[in-house]
Amino acid sequence: MQTIIIKLEMNPLFPLRREEANADDRAIRSPSRFGVSLLRLSVCVFASMAPMGSKWALIRPFFLILLLHSLAIYLFTRGFLLTRTELSAYSRCSDLSHSPCSPVHNSSSHDDGRCWTKPAVDRLVIIILDALRFDFLAPSSFFADAKPWMDKLRVLQKLASGEGSSARIFKAIADPPTTSLQRLKGLTTGGLPTFIDVGNSFGAPAIVEDNLIYQLNKNGKRVLMMGDDTWLQLFPDHFNKSYPYPSFDVKDLDTVDNGVMEHLLPSLYKDDWDVLIAHFLGVDHAGHIFGVDSTPMIQKLEQYNSILEKVVDVLKSQSGPSRPHENSFLLVMGDHGQTLNGDHGGGTPEEVETSLFAMSFRSPPASSLSILDMNSCKLDLDGEKICISTIQQLDFAATVAALLGIPIPFGSIGRVNPELYALSAPTWDGQKMGTNNCKSRSNLEAWMQNYANTLCLNCWQVKRFIDLYSATSVIGLPSEDLHHVAELYAQAQTSWSNTKTSACLSENGISNEAQDSSASILQLQINAYSNFLESVAKLARSAWTEFDLILMATGIGFMLVSLSIHLFAIGRANIACRSYYAVSGISAFPFSLFTAFLLVIIRAASFLSNSYILMEGRVANFLLATTGILNLRCSVRNGKFSKDEFFFLLINIIIRYGIEFGMSKQTVGSTSLNTQSLNILGIYEGHPLWMMLLEMLPVIMLSLLAILLYKCTLGISCWRYLKYLLITGTIVSYMLISVHWVLESKLIALSMVIQDIGRNLAPRIVYAVGLGLLISSVLSRILGQKDRNLNSIASLTISTISMLSSWSPAILILLGRQGPFVGLICIIGAWCIIRSKNEEQINSKSGTSGGFVISPIHVTQWNLLAVCLFFYSGHWCTFDGLRYGAAFIGFDHFNIIRQGILLAIDTFGVSHIVPILSLPFLVTLHSQNSEENKAKGIVFVKLTQVFLIYGLITSVTTMFAIICVTIHRRHLMVWGLFAPKYVFDALSLLLTDVLICLASLYYY
Repeated sequence: MQTIIIKLEMNPLFPLRREEANADDRAIRSPSRFGVSLLRLSVCVFASMAPMGSKWALIRPFFLILLLHSLAIYLFTRGFLLTRTELSAYSRCSDLSHSPCSPVHNSSSHDDGRCWTKPAVDRLVIIILDALRFDFLAPSSFFADAKPWMDKLRVLQKLASGEGSSARIFKAIADPPTTSLQRLKGLTTGGLPTFIDVGNSFGAPAIVEDNLIYQLNKNGKRVLMMGDDTWLQLFPDHFNKSYPYPSFDVKDLDTVDNGVMEHLLPSLYKDDWDVLIAHFLGVDHAGHIFGVDSTPMIQKLEQYNSILEKVVDVLKSQSGPSRPHENSFLLVMGDHGQTLNGDHGGGTPEEVETSLFAMSFRSPPASSLSILDMNSCKLDLDGEKICISTIQQLDFAATVAALLGIPIPFGSIGRVNPELYALSAPTWDGQKMGTNNCKSRSNLEAWMQNYANTLCLNCWQVKRFIDLYSATSVIGLPSEDLHHVAELYAQAQTSWSNTKTSACLSENGISNEAQDSSASILQLQINAYSNFLESVAKLARSAWTEFDLILMATGIGFMLVSLSIHLFAIGRANIACRSYYAVSGISAFPFSLFTAFLLVIIRAASFLSNSYILMEGRVANFLLATTGILNLRCSVRNGKFSKDEFFFLLINIIIRYGIEFGMSKQTVGSTSLNTQSLNILGIYEGHPLWMMLLEMLPVIMLSLLAILLYKCTLGISCWRYLKYLLITGTIVSYMLISVHWVLESKLIALSMVIQDIGRNLAPRIVYAVGLGLLISSVLSRILGQKDRNLNSIASLTISTISMLSSWSPAILILLGRQGPFVGLICIIGAWCIIRSKNEEQINSKSGTSGGFVISPIHVTQWNLLAVCLFFYSGHWCTFDGLRYGAAFIGFDHFNIIRQGILLAIDTFGVSHIVPILSLPFLVTLHSQNSEENKAKGIVFVKLTQVFLIYGLITSVTTMFAIICVTIHRRHLMVWGLFAPKYVFDALSLLLTDVLICLASLYYY
């Protein structure tokens, strides 16, 4: 054996002479040759892997691969997730002199409050109910089935049906991604926020481009803000007065709302503001923690109904002539929707459809009904007719700016919504608005000309923004599309002068036919402007983001280099391992290698389809079950039916069942699987037996995990102090987890002090114990290396058990009551894979498979099991798949570092941390001859091969995800689906590399 090692040392693969090494060192400084030089340098690194006695020779490849992956992900991300070019230009009142639109501009235009348009609203009240779903506000009669959360905001429904033309409910359509930061940015700028802003949701940067809040402040409007402190992060110096409250403690349903209620009603009586913004968060937080179909959610909606009733009463009481709210306008709206389990961020209808209620306290004339959409009308619960319109959130900034008479933000591409604009009574007063230059004109004609003039300004603003954006942006917009929208604008402007002349045909008492003709001409002009604005919005949605193809290609190139190095490293490790088995000869089984390759490629290639990305958990489960069927077939063919294969298939069925009900966005919370199962048995929610089972089953399963740990560690004959420390610490942690669950349950009525201990103190102790065990394990591993009497396999097994015991308490408590079930499935599935591996080794004469000492198919099974557990535990690869509530287990207040760590452990615990740290079991838990036990080096070389194969599988799937988003970068769902998938896979790859590096340092 020693002779073989020396031979490998003296004959490294692809040796480099000193002159070549120096040349490569110079080439690294040249960007054009950096990739080639790095590849050749890496070959030198791997050539030194042969001496198995040196652990650093085995560890170096992992760090080199981590470096390459980090560089590749950084470059590709810089090219792919670029934000759109944010122009530094701002709209100003003086810009109107360059506009081709009326009215006549003179020195008195500013004296009457006019800037771009005459203000139609004196005071504006904006109440934002975060995550307000459309069916929270719309009557249940508009839906096929009535749900418990519907018809709770009755006060707004009654106003919409009883106030005629002065109140209206809208379905507001948001643009994905539907995170709060992006929605607030879109609402205030009138543009389409970019995907990369999602990363800033926990630390919102100030908006520097032109926006509605800036225009309000610049034009003398006093803005009062209360509620979500994200507004202050976005607009730090724009509010005359503010009452911010922390927004990221999702477990707190009341602090922000109570703070808003404390200041909202008293502020309505004051005259020190022109625009009031009140942002409630209770519904959003209730959804994240409890889901939509829950008692806390219904209670929040009922509370909001009571608040809004008081707000409307105050505004009505102060809306008389010469009163503060004589010409006030009320908007109650959501920034986005939410799924049934309370998540948001994606582009599903539940997430993008929210609500908007608008009411003017000065009623417009009855002719305004001709502007409002009367096609979507039904009867509410009281039998009154109620109509609902639709508005794009993209139009919000332009519409509000037109109502308040301030310039439209420079980057806005939205349209002044006609129905929302028509609700304001002053927009119907043509003389006062300065647009009715004809003597005999109906209210409808006067409004239409006023609105046409407003759209003229709207289109002129959008056109100049598009022109400047195309001129200053690096890539700009497609020339064909720009030519098309330019033609539409030219056509609209050409007919504008004719429209202004023709619209006054009724001035001298022309017949009704002439008046009808005048209205038709104005409607055609409005349609022409609307067509232009819709075309611009469509263009922006399809080609808004700029992609740096050079950086993207460079990133892909480095990924290909890393894959080549990965394969080279696996080959070197395999040569070293096969050298040990050379005395027995090599018997290759290409079917095993081919099967593993095919499974990885099938899963990776599925990322090219958006449908398969949505069903990724089911695809992984199908492939995992396929491996189980193949193993069962081999067992039957060899005449040895193995019960392990049967149990493995049974575990796959359970996982598939859990993915169906736990991962789906149509289910609520982590208990949905238990709910469905018990309903089949005739046990329904609220039944005493149901309540008892729901609370006791997790505790029983947790006890089983504790027993398994005790059995595993009891037989450890060395590291005696560590053994007792592991058993004691883990069992104490499991007991505290049980206490935490019991005290959070509704079975026992306890004092608030005891409940607080169970809610916060117990989880913190669990975290502390886990950290202590982790530190003890590392120290014991360092000191234990001096034990000459301990063989490498036993040492590696003990180290693995110690590491998993240290991590398990924190992961289990963060997973919630489903944690013990997930843990048991993970253990049983892993044990079946190991047992299958042992059977294959017994049947193999040399102990190798497919030319590999470690069978690739078993590592592939390990990887697929990890993917299945990710989805089984209620996660998915979108930002609304993050379980934010887990980050606050044990804590009531938000800290970005602390909550970020807890959220990362919850998200990647069972899919990355546990699977990677337990990979040594594939090497240690099988039959070993005494000769191999004596050869310490071969064990770690085999472990190196396992780590490399596992990392290669992750690298290949990430590579396909990168290719996928490159191909689909202009796809309709790129930001709602493909980009989040890329982000999750990129993070998973880097985390896998980091964990493998740390694991190699610990285990070797």
